[in-house]
Amino acid sequence: MNGMKTTMLLATLTALFMALGYTLGGSGGAVIALLAAAGMNLFTFWNADKIVLRMHDAREVDAQSAPDFYNLVRDLAQRAQLPMPRVYIIDQDAPNAFATGRNPQNAAVAATSGLLATLSRDEVAGVMAHELGHVQNRDTLIMTMVATIAGAISMLANFGLFFRGGDRESGHANMIASLMAVVVAPFAAMIVQMAISRTREYGADRAGAEISGDPHALASALAKIAGQAQRIPNPVAERNPAAAQLYIVPTHVSELFSTHPATEKRIAALQDMAAQMGAPAMTSAARASALSPAAPPPRRRSALDPHGR
Repeated sequence: MNGMKTTMLLATLTALFMALGYTLGGSGGAVIALLAAAGMNLFTFWNADKIVLRMHDAREVDAQSAPDFYNLVRDLAQRAQLPMPRVYIIDQDAPNAFATGRNPQNAAVAATSGLLATLSRDEVAGVMAHELGHVQNRDTLIMTMVATIAGAISMLANFGLFFRGGDRESGHANMIASLMAVVVAPFAAMIVQMAISRTREYGADRAGAEISGDPHALASALAKIAGQAQRIPNPVAERNPAAAQLYIVPTHVSELFSTHPATEKRIAALQDMAAQMGAPAMTSAARASALSPAAPPPRRRSALDPHGR
């Protein structure tokens, strides 16, 4: 059902792109828009992960360069019965993480050094399990494709505002069509993009809680990340606002225009899930790690902090 809904929403975005092309260039414009949408989807299919990782200056790590973090992701991938993804660290203070790749066999997960330094081991496990949930649900490719088409609709609409032609007999109709192209189409694309992403964030939260076995840890991580995401600058998101939708918690975006549900609602859903699983609420200091035999003593920084801060 979720896959069918996503397919319908993607088809709606493509139809909007074609309608905008028709408004600006007639039947020829619609054909060009369809070909452009197909070309963008094909390019994104093969290159989405490379584009995103290069955008963030992410560096790949392995069992030798970041053993704690790499082994944690490996254990979670085994629990989820997924191929081992490539693992990256982004040298950035803002705590966040994302997943990318066209399928589970070509997936990559990344976390910022700020996230590894801020969260406990259990919380990092919850976050990375959430990202593996996106991989498991095949969200990463879909969301990148949606963002690409939605961005193209907005760009084409802005282009049409300045270059649309017409004659005096159809001037009024052209004015209305231009208004529709510039205002309605980008807004509709934004709504469809948000609908897809919000649905899938709830799905990834649920999958992540199941993979890690600890909904409370993911809920705690979301609260910590949200508290700092609006306070610590994220240079990549500031340069490329579309990148905000990739993160587990978007940065500097109002709830109305966010591609993610409100963090409070996600935490409430995870708490409900924990109650259904019979998991008692515990503090992070008392919670035993889902991936280690015993709980580590309370400490001021994460054991996964790659820089030892």
